Amino acid sequence: MEKEQNPNNKFIAQRQFINMKDINTIKINFKGGIIAHNDLYNILLAAGKSGMLYVRFGLRQQLLLDIEIEELDNLTAELETLGISFELNKEEFPNIISSYPAEEVFIINTWLNANVYHEIFESFVYTPRLKINISDANQSFTPMLTGNINWVASPGEPNFWHLFIRFPKTNIIYEWKDVVHTNDLAGMSLRIEETILQEKEKFYDNNEASGDALYESLSTVTFNTKSAETPLVLPPFNLPYYEGFNRYNDKYWLGIYRRDELFSIQFLKDVCRLSIKTEIGQLCSTPWKTIIIKGISGKDRKDWNYLLDKYQINVRHAANELNFQVEDNSLEALKLKHHLVKYLNNDDTRTFGVCVGIKTRKKSEVFSSVLVRRKALIRIGKWGFIYTYDILCAKDYNPNERTDFVFSRDNPKFLLAEQLRRAVLSYYHYLDPNDDDDEESAGNDDF
Repeated sequence: MEKEQNPNNKFIAQRQFINMKDINTIKINFKGGIIAHNDLYNILLAAGKSGMLYVRFGLRQQLLLDIEIEELDNLTAELETLGISFELNKEEFPNIISSYPAEEVFIINTWLNANVYHEIFESFVYTPRLKINISDANQSFTPMLTGNINWVASPGEPNFWHLFIRFPKTNIIYEWKDVVHTNDLAGMSLRIEETILQEKEKFYDNNEASGDALYESLSTVTFNTKSAETPLVLPPFNLPYYEGFNRYNDKYWLGIYRRDELFSIQFLKDVCRLSIKTEIGQLCSTPWKTIIIKGISGKDRKDWNYLLDKYQINVRHAANELNFQVEDNSLEALKLKHHLVKYLNNDDTRTFGVCVGIKTRKKSEVFSSVLVRRKALIRIGKWGFIYTYDILCAKDYNPNERTDFVFSRDNPKFLLAEQLRRAVLSYYHYLDPNDDDDEESAGNDDF
């Protein structure tokens, strides 16, 4: 039996690789966060042969492997033999993310079912270079607009989709004038990507990028579209509790979160074996760096409980810890999260309805209603020294919206947790139906 290490010891021992030069990160995409257990098992076998003990999942529902330089050639050769596509220390081909993990579990009364998701993923016969999000409109478990090409299912028109363009390296969001049929999502995504990348001076890292200009450039291409009758109203944010055993229909789903983001290879191999034994079709990775196993029958629940017992997997963390979004590959951001969570727990602060993001790098993708943004007071080349922190809030505190105002600027770390607590309280102040005061907006900060 594998015994889980003390979280703090494991955190120190396993996560300091992030800034080490002899560690490389291999990224493996699984479209929409759908992971075939046979593929995952073979990847884990290869990783284990290379001496790895843990793997991670990223914000875009991908698998991340951190491998020592001495074992790099062996592992990449194994992956190539298996026919597994991967990137090494790069993000040229971001994963397509989707709300599929929430289908049936957190999303009901929708036309967007598992078959439609699979049809869409199969239609992407090319490998996207821009970020693509595919989302049901009736959920807030997965981010809708953190991609560059964001498809959101029309609530009232089956098989039609609203489109939101977030121009690369900018905070400009453009809502397309038409809704697009399911069959054309992949083809239109490719055409949009080609146009943006061929005309980078207009549409890439340009704060003057024009959505209307992009729309006109595609006007000569025939797709199954029709004019959108009204702009799409984004749903309010309400993060469901995504851990533990939960019942839906006549089945159960199991959500697993790891505080240090590390999943034991031995544990995941046993998850794959048990999935095959209990006829689970696939696993799902989520944008919260967790996994969800759907379709567990009542008779098999005891086997899954035993697996959690065997590896000492806790599945009841505090909600104000689960509400955080942290950048990938950032030990500093993860340590800061632990610092802030400890303060919120000690104060017993309620965070329901709030998603807290931590951002330590410019232009990084973080889904959040309240954002903690680190900045260096002194910078020499790529190195920063003496950090302070800004706290920003999204419009209506909805993480799918843009930054609306800066709550506080230039906070030293020793004051940051208290300022974050006050920012969370400002959300409940905003919700108060008896309060007519308007928050002052500071406008156009890059979230």
